[in-house]
Amino acid sequence: MKQKNTILVVDDDFAHRTMLRTLLGGWGYHVTEADDGLSAIEAVHQSPFDVILMDIRMIKVSGLEGLEKIKRFNPAIPVIIMTAYASVETAVQALKQGAYDYLTKPLDFDELKIVIERAMEHSRLQEENRYLRESLAAQFDRRNLIGRSEPMVRLMETVAQVAPSEATVLITGESGTGKEMIAGAIHFNSGRKDAPFVKINCAAVTETLLESELFGHEKGAFTGADRRKEGKFRQADGGSIFLDEVSEMSLAMQVKLLRVLQEREIIRVGGDEVIKVNVRVIGATNTDLIREVEKKRFREDLYYRLNVVTLHVPPLRERKEDIPLIAQHFLTLFAEKNHKNIKGFTPRTMDRLLKHNWPGNVRELMNAVERAVVLSRSDYLNEEDFSLTLRDQPRPEEAPSQRINTEAPSLEEVEREAILKVLETAGGNKSEAARRLGITRRTLHLKLKKYGMM
Repeated sequence: MKQKNTILVVDDDFAHRTMLRTLLGGWGYHVTEADDGLSAIEAVHQSPFDVILMDIRMIKVSGLEGLEKIKRFNPAIPVIIMTAYASVETAVQALKQGAYDYLTKPLDFDELKIVIERAMEHSRLQEENRYLRESLAAQFDRRNLIGRSEPMVRLMETVAQVAPSEATVLITGESGTGKEMIAGAIHFNSGRKDAPFVKINCAAVTETLLESELFGHEKGAFTGADRRKEGKFRQADGGSIFLDEVSEMSLAMQVKLLRVLQEREIIRVGGDEVIKVNVRVIGATNTDLIREVEKKRFREDLYYRLNVVTLHVPPLRERKEDIPLIAQHFLTLFAEKNHKNIKGFTPRTMDRLLKHNWPGNVRELMNAVERAVVLSRSDYLNEEDFSLTLRDQPRPEEAPSQRINTEAPSLEEVEREAILKVLETAGGNKSEAARRLGITRRTLHLKLKKYGMM
């Protein structure tokens, strides 16, 4: 049975309290009464309330004094002030002290009902936001960065040093290595952890919409702009913004981002108001930005603005000793999610996981383990559970003579071969192939064009 929402009614007028108790009870609320501000303060210390409805003029302790002390004890409780002595000054004073809203006597019952429902919803959203912030903080705790290899230990040490600072950070590494996880660890271990952590993939938004997404737009700025919209920078004010695939920005957008980094201010599309923003910028790319600068595809001045601190996330093939830890982490996660009691991996299976090159890095390993958990019918994940994922790898029992010995292929040849194999296993579906490789469809399109596969 759903628990009733509880409202504390505070009024020294007995008849008015009785009327409100009857009215609110008829609306399905549980009502507790207090006859002055002091009683209300004591009640709040003893029991939780969803909303407080409090008169402002009382003999012992006034509503304003009670409001101040209640908010000091629990600022999350919505307090609705009511008074027969309506004045702008009193309303402003009550709202400044944290009142949710202000009603005048005699009360309009329809208005009262609407305000209470809004206050309940406000309280619920506050609780959900608090829970989400705590969940995100736990998810991005730097202690959750899994790895005992030397590159990962160094990376985690650097994250611990950089996080408390205000420095702009550039995170480099291949797709799927966990750059977003590193960005989150930086934010949630900084002084900005209680403010928003806003993310945007610059490659996933068309060039014409990216400026609006980042900076917002005014009503009528373009066709379809039927109202003002706040952009990601405004949403992240006081917190951090994560610009993934920052290298995919056009040169025109790079100029505008450079201005934000230099001046800490934005202008909405179609507007002229200069808006100051207090945002920490964390960028990420899987591209060699120095080479992009040399080719005039990325602004040198923007590169140096972003590159105050650089963190490189190593690919999974360069830290294979971390594979057992990461695989077990995902096994535990997905077994619980799918209500399965799977204890671990067979030795031969783990051997195959260690020998796989993981072109899609941690993201590919995560998808492989999730798929294996879903397909598994035993207590331990075996080779058959990974057959669809790892069939492009030479089997452990193959003799060396069965493999073709050639000179070490170039990185481009390895990448081209990996793309071909993933496209084949995806049945030619480019969107699915891009997902398995941990890259955007646009990036895949560019690589296919680069290697003459289109």
